[in-house]
Amino acid sequence: MQRPILILCIDRDNDLYEKARVTAPVVGREKNITAATKLALADPEDPDSNAIFSAVKIYDQLKKEGKTAEIITLTGHKNLGYTADKAISTQLDRVINEIHPTSAILVTDGMADEEILPIVKSRIKIDSTKIVFIKQAKELEKTYFVLIEKLRDPHYARILLGIPAIILILVSISRILGYGIEPVGVLIGVYLLLKVAGVEDLVLRIARDFRFSIFTVSWISYIVGFTLSLIGLLIGNQLFSEGIKLGLSGEKLIAYIIVKHAVTLVYFGSLLIIAGKFIDALTEKKKFTITKYSLYAVAATLGILVVYVGAKWVANLEPPYVSFGEFLFTLIAAIFVGYISTRIIKDLRTNILVNMRLDGKEVINEYGSYIGKIIGVSGSDNTIIVQTMFEKRYALPISSVSSIGDNIIVRGIE
Repeated sequence: MQRPILILCIDRDNDLYEKARVTAPVVGREKNITAATKLALADPEDPDSNAIFSAVKIYDQLKKEGKTAEIITLTGHKNLGYTADKAISTQLDRVINEIHPTSAILVTDGMADEEILPIVKSRIKIDSTKIVFIKQAKELEKTYFVLIEKLRDPHYARILLGIPAIILILVSISRILGYGIEPVGVLIGVYLLLKVAGVEDLVLRIARDFRFSIFTVSWISYIVGFTLSLIGLLIGNQLFSEGIKLGLSGEKLIAYIIVKHAVTLVYFGSLLIIAGKFIDALTEKKKFTITKYSLYAVAATLGILVVYVGAKWVANLEPPYVSFGEFLFTLIAAIFVGYISTRIIKDLRTNILVNMRLDGKEVINEYGSYIGKIIGVSGSDNTIIVQTMFEKRYALPISSVSSIGDNIIVRGIE
C-alpha cells in the first residue's frame, strides 16, 4: 500500500472542542468537513473553520492528481503554551506511527498555530505550508477591534477581566474589615505558588465536579452548605478579633480560630455539598460517579481531622491538651485510613466498570482529544481496551477513567 501525503491542519487553541465539542484528531475528508461546519455554526468568525476547509480543498486537488493523501486536523489546548504543544505533538506521533505518511502539507490560520511549525518539522518532512488569511475590512485590523474580539472569548475574558475583578473585590473586602491590603497579597502569592506547582489544574478539576444546577436535588445542599460556610467565616473573623485581644499572633492565632470550630462549620458546609452531589449521582444511578464523591468525603473528613488536631497541638490553650506524639499518631492514622479507603474505592470503580456495557463508547482525554473506542474491559489487569481509528489497540488503566457519560473521559492520557 502506497504511503500517503498528510494534509495536516492545526488548531492550537482547541476551538474545535471548546466551541463545537469536536474531538481530535479528526481524520478523513467527510469528518473534517463536518467538524469545520460545526465550528463555523458555533462561531462564524473563527478562522480555524476556514483553515480546515482550505485543507479539504488541498486534499481534493491531490486526489484529482491521482496521489494518495490523508487529511487530519489536530488540536492543542485552550491554555496554549506547553500544554497545547504537548497535546499536538502526542497526536501527531500517534498519527505518524499508524499511517506512516511520506511527508506533510501544513495548513494553519496564521495565528498561534504557526508556532507549532518547529515541532511538526522535527517529526515529518513538510512539503508545503499554507497560511489561510480571512479577507476583511482594513479597519478591522486595528488593535481596538482585535482587543474587543479577544474579550468576547471566555478564555481571554477570564484573564483580562476576571483576575482584576477578583483582586478589586478582595482588596475592597479586606479594607472594609480593617485588614489592609496585606491579606490580599498573601492570597495572590499563594495562588501563584499553586499555579507554579500545577495544583491549580487539580483544583479546577475538582471545582468542575461541583457545578451548580437548579434542576438537581443538590441545589438545596448548596444553599445550606454555603450558608454554614459563610457563618463559619464570620465566626472566624470574630475569633480573629478575640485572639488579638488575648495577645495571640501568628500560628497561635490561626490555631485558636481553628480550635474554636470556625473551620469545622466550613467543613460541615462542604460535606453537605458533597452529600448533595452524592444524592444526585444516586438518583441518576451513576454508580461510578458515586465513588468519586465518596472519596471527596473521606479526603475532607481526614483533612479536617488532621488540621483540627494539629491546631490543638499548636494552640494548647486549654484542656484537653494535645502532645506532638498524639498529633503524629493522628497524621499516620489518617494516611493509613486514606490509603485503605482509596484502595477500596479503586476496587469498587473497577468492579463497576467491568459490569457496565461500555463496548463501542468513545474515549477522549480531558483536553478533548479523541483516543478511540472501547472494545473490552479487563478486570484482572485493571485496564480498558481501546481501539483507535487506525484499528490499533491500546490498554489504558482503569484508574485513568475520570467520568462516564455519552463519552468516556480519561485523565493523564495524551
